[in-house]
Amino acid sequence: MPMALEKCFDALVSDVQAMQKELILAKMSKVRHLHRRRGSWDALAQKVAAAWDNVPAVDEIAAQREKQW
Repeated sequence: MPMALEKCFDALVSDVQAMQKELILAKMSKVRHLHRRRGSWDALAQKVAAAWDNVPAVDEIAAQREKQW
């Protein structure tokens, strides 16, 4: 009887370890996905910043004040 309990316990431990591995892999895929998404936002931010580098802030503020709504 004790051997059967040990085998059941070993099976439970191995199942828990497998679930832990699956959880870790799932978290890692979420992290990778978020990094890819963040990378695309960073690229967009750099693109917008590059477009704004040619316009001085003083000129932009003056243009905003002159707008007719």
